[in-house]
Amino acid sequence: MKTIPATLTTFLLLTTTALAADFQPVTCEGSYPHHLQGVCTNDKDSIFWSFTTKLVKTDRTGKVVRQVDVANHHGDLCFHNGRVYVALNLGKFNDPKGNADSWVYVYDAGDLSCVAKHKTPEVFHGAGGIAFHDGKFLVVGGLPDDVKENYAYEYDGDFKFVKKHVLPSGHTHLGIQTSTFGDGHWWFGCYGRPKSDTAPSTPPILLKADASLKKVERFEFDCSLGIVPVGDGKFLVARGGSTKDKGHTGRLVLAVPYKQSGLKLVEGR
Repeated sequence: MKTIPATLTTFLLLTTTALAADFQPVTCEGSYPHHLQGVCTNDKDSIFWSFTTKLVKTDRTGKVVRQVDVANHHGDLCFHNGRVYVALNLGKFNDPKGNADSWVYVYDAGDLSCVAKHKTPEVFHGAGGIAFHDGKFLVVGGLPDDVKENYAYEYDGDFKFVKKHVLPSGHTHLGIQTSTFGDGHWWFGCYGRPKSDTAPSTPPILLKADASLKKVERFEFDCSLGIVPVGDGKFLVARGGSTKDKGHTGRLVLAVPYKQSGLKLVEGR
């Protein structure tokens, strides 16, 4: 078995450390008609933000480089090989009868032009999130109220369906919103349930799964608007805001793995 030369090992370590240093807490320039659904980076100099009906590209400081109008409802997204992949549903979310219309749209990471569209009918309750790792895409999405497990749908690099993974997660409100792979694990961000006349509110949930998706841990931590690994064991997690007159905003704050809550914030809230 070949070994990695010491010089290459040092280079990879320095590159990973530099990546974490490059991507710092940041606020996306501007405000948008609908709320933030997910974020990803190109591992170098750009951040991509999905604001439901707007796809936005910024530099590391949050300055907008490019934005395009997109179909409602564009969800979470991921970067791979010069392209941005976005999960979206053009039908109903969380419908027990599966009246979703699930897709993955593919955009050129340079100018955000749409270069491909892949139908993903296997995502029964509506595609809302996507991640890439080890040659495969995982698409996640909605969930009816009475289902006590989540699902991750695996596709190969050409978007041929491979497998439906059952996640022993317990119920999460409206399923899974965001996903990524980092620090040796899959991470899934889920909404909390707002207070209603018949039930109290519940906190947002973070699911952490091993690489095989067999073991799933459940924490109270909010990654429901986006989670991005940035190397050196660090993550950026998204936070959103809104004002009645100006619309919705997004920002990223730094987090690190933490045994009690899955992740914990380094600074900010």
